Amino acid sequence: MQKLTVKIITGMSGAGKSHVVNYLEDMGYYCVDNLPPDLFYKFLELIQTSGGKIKKVAFVVDVRGGLYFETVKEALLQITQSPEVDSTVVFLDAANETLVRRFKETRRRHPLFAPGKSLLDCINEERTYLEYLRGMADMIIDTSSFTPNQLHTYVQRTFGEMEDGDLAVSVSSFGYKYGLPMDADLVMDVRFLPNPYYQENMRKLCGKDDLVKDYVLGQSLTQAFLEHFGRLLLFLIPNYIKEGKKNLSIAIGCTGGQHRSVVLTEEIARMLKESGAAVHVTVSHRDCPES
Repeated sequence: MQKLTVKIITGMSGAGKSHVVNYLEDMGYYCVDNLPPDLFYKFLELIQTSGGKIKKVAFVVDVRGGLYFETVKEALLQITQSPEVDSTVVFLDAANETLVRRFKETRRRHPLFAPGKSLLDCINEERTYLEYLRGMADMIIDTSSFTPNQLHTYVQRTFGEMEDGDLAVSVSSFGYKYGLPMDADLVMDVRFLPNPYYQENMRKLCGKDDLVKDYVLGQSLTQAFLEHFGRLLLFLIPNYIKEGKKNLSIAIGCTGGQHRSVVLTEEIARMLKESGAAVHVTVSHRDCPES
């Protein structure tokens, strides 16, 4: 009997949960928002009597549930430990300043608002409430730098059709000068490589330009790094899959996130796709203006 695919979408208010649910619905998921957690498993039992008409379900759970939210941990454990369900807990997060800006732009009230509390107070309180859910997450998505369209593309690539048992691998570039990505499992610093920024003809280009790509990949040091890092990944991936890991986020960083990290991200993704490993690979570039 085919397992029922279940995505549990949770995270910070303002981090993009409603966008993700809309995109999943477009991808054929039966989406349920703000259902009391005590009813999650009963709902899945009902779905399983539908004769296979519904194969993919997405739940949204967050602090809007009020008193019902207190039971969410037990409800999620019941789902994630069920042999009849292939579940993924997805936590949406964003930097505090991003959440504040989004709330001010939409003029919406925070779910934890109360007289005398600032918006930042509400956000920090929500972080405390959600701390254990973040720890339960199979995947954390930092939406701080995403536009709705970029988030749409990310969801489509990450949750598109995959073979059972595949590991969803996200490879992304970033610039250390703009901060570390919050959702990375593996972070690799490639600032030891020669920097195209100091070549006048490449300073304003991106790592996707052939001139920059040829310069970075033409270094013997780059090739040595790719050989060693590639071996490490091909050792890790089957062991991650064996232990039940479903998502792996790899972040490749250089100074500005425009040259070296972009080239290496594209190359590592290509190597993984061609390796024959059981992976579904997506690529993104956080700080490259031309990506």
